[in-house]
Amino acid sequence: MLIGIDVGTTAVKAALFDQTGHVLRRFSETYPTSRPEPGLAEQSAGDWMRLVTAALARLGEGVEVAAVGLCSQVNTHVFTDEQGDPLFPAITWQDTRSAQEAAALDARVDTASKLNWWGAPLPIDASHVLARMAHVAKHSLELWNRTRYVLAPKDFCLLHLTGHAVADPMTNFGILDQSLQPIRPLLALVPGAIERLPQLAGFTAVTGRIRHGLPCAGAPVVTGAMDAWSGLLGAGVVEDGQGLYLSGTSEILGIVSRERRPAAGVIAFADCEGISLHAGPTQSGGASAAWAARLLGTDPAGLSALAAGADLRHVPLFLPHLDGERAPVWDAEAKGSFTGLTSTTGREELARSVLEGVAYSARLVFDRLEQSAGRGADVIHHAGGGSASDLWCQIRADVLGKPMKRTAMRDAGVLGAALMAAVGCGAYASLAEASARLVQYDRNYMPERATAERHVDRFAAYCLAYGQLKPVNATFR
Repeated sequence: MLIGIDVGTTAVKAALFDQTGHVLRRFSETYPTSRPEPGLAEQSAGDWMRLVTAALARLGEGVEVAAVGLCSQVNTHVFTDEQGDPLFPAITWQDTRSAQEAAALDARVDTASKLNWWGAPLPIDASHVLARMAHVAKHSLELWNRTRYVLAPKDFCLLHLTGHAVADPMTNFGILDQSLQPIRPLLALVPGAIERLPQLAGFTAVTGRIRHGLPCAGAPVVTGAMDAWSGLLGAGVVEDGQGLYLSGTSEILGIVSRERRPAAGVIAFADCEGISLHAGPTQSGGASAAWAARLLGTDPAGLSALAAGADLRHVPLFLPHLDGERAPVWDAEAKGSFTGLTSTTGREELARSVLEGVAYSARLVFDRLEQSAGRGADVIHHAGGGSASDLWCQIRADVLGKPMKRTAMRDAGVLGAALMAAVGCGAYASLAEASARLVQYDRNYMPERATAERHVDRFAAYCLAYGQLKPVNATFR
């Protein structure tokens, strides 16, 4: 039996699998994000570990677990002391408090260095680990001096499960070069940064065994990966030409291609485990749907039901920049908006507008990814909670103009984590073999010509609206 665990933005999700990929048990519990001030988004690292422990207890009861794998949200950081205890609440990827430090660091790095290090002119933004370190060192020197580790959520849980501080290269891509080595000139910009990082190990390397006294004690735990890479594997994306669309709190988009043509705003990951991934995350995908559902007095499933009844002639244009935007514009000052409202706009049209606006944000990323990858995606593998809506899946296929292949297991990160565990314990020889054996699909979506043509003009308007609203958004600082 294998356990995969995903420490996500809003919940810990986990499942117990047999070695053919069938789900035997599931676990999912949410935890809060605190927003004490504008621009701040914090979580309790204790919540992560509490729910990971609960997941192991529930899933592992009465069975022998061969291995455990974890993945987690990326660019969320917890600062711990020597014992691994948090010094203050974790700073999540949605938090923009480090924007000034990020801008100052970014100004010190030229484009040539970025291309040499990362293969793309990626900006250092407010979620970058060095910006977070610089912010804490500047504003909380006493806490910075007590900091032993700066860890991603899964690596914090790995430390408390096994007693070992270990991280994978992809979770730390922003401070590693194309050969997956630390970028010492970059790290030197924040004195003490390199000493506060955990050691690195591969996705499937066994970090250690679960400590005595914890559920599933003695079971080996692999290093795991960031959510995008775990989701990539759990969606069955392992070959050149395959595309990835993970729909969660944010949208994570990707194309696998060995070709590299640096494009601004997206990430050309170093080759890892035989996969060359070009990827970009937006800021608010499912988060926009959850926000709209609350305002319209429903839930995400009800939002799709509302959207199905919309009159397409009266659907406004929505920019889903509720908390700024990440790829490909990396604009912390971007704001959400509805454009084209009229007196005929109703709840149904607003709901449809939100679903379409999120799809347009993904289209913008995919356009840049195709530049970076030197090719388009032949087919896009679709997973994540947002893929549960058939309507939203069809909207995405129409907006992207690509066939989409939906995974039967929506929580691709959970399956990907179990898949890495399967290789780590020797059940499969490689990630590609494990992916081919474990990943299953339940439906295909083909672009519908009539609606796809409608989206051409609306996507152009989306891009125009974002550019023209930039000076307006700047007044909301």
